[in-house]
Amino acid sequence: MNTEDRVAVCSRSFSKNPMLREELLSRYARVTFNDAGEQLEGAGLVRFLIGHDKAITALETLTEEVLRELPQLKVIGKYGVGLDMIDREAMRKFGKSLGWTAGVNRRSVSELVIAFALALLRHIPASNKEVLSGTWRQHVGRQLTGKTVGIVGCGHIGKDLVPLLRAFDCWVMANDILDFPDFYERNSVEAASLDHLLAHADIVTLHVPLDETTRGMLDARRLARMKSSAILINCARGGLVDEDALGEMLREGKLAGAGFDVLADEPPRDLRLLEMPNFLVTPHIGGSSYEAVLAMGRAAIDGLDCHSIP
Repeated sequence: MNTEDRVAVCSRSFSKNPMLREELLSRYARVTFNDAGEQLEGAGLVRFLIGHDKAITALETLTEEVLRELPQLKVIGKYGVGLDMIDREAMRKFGKSLGWTAGVNRRSVSELVIAFALALLRHIPASNKEVLSGTWRQHVGRQLTGKTVGIVGCGHIGKDLVPLLRAFDCWVMANDILDFPDFYERNSVEAASLDHLLAHADIVTLHVPLDETTRGMLDARRLARMKSSAILINCARGGLVDEDALGEMLREGKLAGAGFDVLADEPPRDLRLLEMPNFLVTPHIGGSSYEAVLAMGRAAIDGLDCHSIP
C-alpha cells in the first residue's frame, strides 16, 4: 500500500461507489473523496486538489489556470473516456502525467444507442406519455431491422456498434478522419463522406470528441441534408449539434426524431427542445452502466501509476 502519496477523488459517482472506494483504499492510505457531492470547478476545484499528489477526475475541467495552482499534483487518473475537459498542452507544460484508458465504456454507450434507435423508431416515449395521460391509441412505428445506419466517428464505440447493428441486418456507413480499411472490409462497412452519410442514413449516430474541429459540426446546413424520416442520436458530447436548428427541424417535421444523452448545456436551462414529443433525452448516462462504472473506475485507479506526459 502506498502511504506517501495523497490522492483526491473529484468524481462524485466514483466517491459514492463502495467497491471502487475499497479498491482505491487498498492501494492508497491517504485518500480524499468528494463525499459532499460538490460540482468542482475553477477555484473550488483548486481548493479541493491542493495538497494532493494524485487525483482522479471525471467531468471536471482542468484548465491551464487550474493546473498552474497545483504544483504538487503530478498524476491525473481519468475516470471516463472523454479528454475534452483536460488541457493536455498545459499538462505537458507543467509536467503532469495522465493515466487514461480509451474505450472502457464502449459497450455501455453502444447499447444506449440501440435503445435510443428502437425507442424512437417505435415511438415509445410518446406512446408512454399518451397512455399516462389517458389516451389509448396505436402508433405505427418502424423496425430497426434493415435500416441504413451512419456512424460518425468510428473509434472504439463506433466499431463496437457495428456487430450490434449487424444483428439487426442494418447496412452500416461510417465517416471518420482516419481510415480503417481492414475493419471496414471485414465488417462490410461503407466508408462515406459526411455529407453522403447524412443524406442516405435512416439513423445517424455521433461518436466523435468535442474540439474546435467538431464543435457545431452538425449545423443547420448539414442537418438539412438528412432525410425527413431520419433519426439523429448523440451519445458523444454536447456541442456537436446546433440544438436550435435541430429543434426547428423536429418541430417542422423535417426530421423524424432525435435522441440525446448529452447537451451543450448540462443540466439544461432551456427546456423547449426537451419537451418536444419526438425528442428523447437522458442525463449523460452513456457510460453509467454498473459494468462500465467499474471498468472506468479501475482504469482510473491504474492510471494513478502512470508516469508518461500526455
